[in-house]
Amino acid sequence: MATATTEKTALRLPACDHTPRPYTGPSRAEVLAGRRAHCNPAIFTLYAEPLLIVEGFRQWLFDETGRRYLDLFAGIVTVSCGHSHPKVVKAMQDQISLLTHTTTIYLHPNFPAFAKRLAAKMPPGLDVTYFTNSGSEANDLAMLMARLHTGHFDLIALQNCYHGGSWSTMGLTSHHTWKFPLPQGFGVHHAPAPDPYRSRFTGTPGEIAHQAAEAVRDLIRFATPGKVAGFIAEPIQGVGGATMPAANYFPEVYEIIRAHGGLCIADEVQTGFGRTGDHFWGFQNFGVVPDLVTMAKGIGNGAPLGAVTTRMEIAQALAQRIHFNTYGGNPVSMAAGLAVLDVIEEEGLQENCRVLGARFRAGLEGLAQRHRLIGDVRGKGLMIGVELVRDRATKEPATQETKDLLEHAREMGVLLGKGGLFGNVLRIKPPMCITAGDVDFALAVLDEALGRVEG
Repeated sequence: MATATTEKTALRLPACDHTPRPYTGPSRAEVLAGRRAHCNPAIFTLYAEPLLIVEGFRQWLFDETGRRYLDLFAGIVTVSCGHSHPKVVKAMQDQISLLTHTTTIYLHPNFPAFAKRLAAKMPPGLDVTYFTNSGSEANDLAMLMARLHTGHFDLIALQNCYHGGSWSTMGLTSHHTWKFPLPQGFGVHHAPAPDPYRSRFTGTPGEIAHQAAEAVRDLIRFATPGKVAGFIAEPIQGVGGATMPAANYFPEVYEIIRAHGGLCIADEVQTGFGRTGDHFWGFQNFGVVPDLVTMAKGIGNGAPLGAVTTRMEIAQALAQRIHFNTYGGNPVSMAAGLAVLDVIEEEGLQENCRVLGARFRAGLEGLAQRHRLIGDVRGKGLMIGVELVRDRATKEPATQETKDLLEHAREMGVLLGKGGLFGNVLRIKPPMCITAGDVDFALAVLDEALGRVEG
């Protein structure tokens, strides 16, 4: 199999028993030229020399030359079971051969079957699901239901959050880099993030979490009519750089929100489906039960699928008018979702996230002892962030160094993501099927790449 070789070191990729098919499509130059000529220029690529990816297998990606890469970003935290997982592929192929689409105006067994399986994974009472095509749609729908059910309008989100790119969810998102200069976010207020690494508050992580929760109370007092429709947050922020609060934050905030008439929305688009290891849902790591749960990405292993699960009395608010999603509940997407749940259970992928996430964290913390660029290592399971800084005291973001590191890692056969407001956080969120050998290889590559960037 392919070997990642560089001038300074030679690191051999872990073994893979998959041989990619010969690529016979247009050249990389032709694809790039077509994209530049005919695709919206807002669509961006990650690397200085964009990768042409034409095949995938489990945790591996292959370019047009057949070169293999270890994927540590999983299609932006979307490929849960692994690329082209045979069980998921077969489920989708079997369904396509029978029926591709009709919409929910007719009955189909996949639709309620998947909703029932999701309800079985939720705390009691969260048992009614509306399917969408994406996380943005799911969060948009959760906002609507919260406002309809409570009769209130104001919503609270967190600074540094990301909840989507639609008109309404752009208003929820709290990164200026993702917001267009147009009216948006009506009735949305952003509370300080409870991130213990970059907080305006001081003290232990628990004390910072408490102060951040009290800031939500003040926000309600001074920026709303005193009643709110709800609070939405990612248990671990994704685009924001894998930031997470101390354990007391969500219990305290949920109590405050409910005392002011609001519902609590957990955005599980990235944290759901076992990725955090100890639990199937990210919110379970904090001992809370939300009123609505939104999900997408890993739910379909790459199929365009999202969902909102809530209680019946909340869902009922949506029935007062006609509401319809053409592709929500699509039979093929439902087949993919059912197969994903099967694979996660049968292959023990949640436990794999727990065990290998701990191995990864320990290795990264070891690297932090040797590399001055690493300011913080955080996350849970296989949702990990590594914040790079030029100075640990000032926490000046190492933005260019992060870009350089990604290029070096790619040269050695590892694909990473980046995030954070300053683009200085390595996002390590691989397919949940990676192995211990993959983790050790990735750590060796990061060690070498950090050394190169630090000089």
